[in-house]
Amino acid sequence: MRYLIASDIHGSAHYCEKLLSAFKSEKADRLVLLGDILYHGPRNDLPQGYNPKKVIEMLNPLADKILCVRGNCDTEVDQMVLSFPVLADYAVIDLNGRLMYLTHGHKYGPQNPPSLSKGDILLCGHTHVPVCVEKEEFVYLNPGSVSIPKENSHHSYMIYENSHFEWKSLEGEVYMEYTV
Repeated sequence: MRYLIASDIHGSAHYCEKLLSAFKSEKADRLVLLGDILYHGPRNDLPQGYNPKKVIEMLNPLADKILCVRGNCDTEVDQMVLSFPVLADYAVIDLNGRLMYLTHGHKYGPQNPPSLSKGDILLCGHTHVPVCVEKEEFVYLNPGSVSIPKENSHHSYMIYENSHFEWKSLEGEVYMEYTV
């Protein structure tokens, strides 16, 4: 299974369109969204092309392909307009006995991890900074942000397939890799 993993769209139709173009060109089976889909949040400036209604129109047709967890900017009203579940605090994917724990990062994150076994993967968004860190008990990965990257990082996403992660700019350039 090929996953495109992204976080922090924050209502940007401009960057959501680029993300969905990447989803198509990457021929991914599933789109994993790590939260903060529609609202930009009080700490962020409006992202380019801020248009949550357009983001809704773009994502809803892909509802059967989306796995999403709740970000700190996602609320019950968002669930009323989105056709896929967005309010789960976490999800898990079994990677041949290794757990990939998906969460936004504001409740559970690298400083406050959930119960994980050695070698499991904690996959979070929230910080808007791409990360790959092997901790003592788990591996912490972050795809960065689709629309509001921080610390001079790329507008980015990740691809996961066959035990291999790639961080890519929205233009498709690989800039970081990790194999589990």
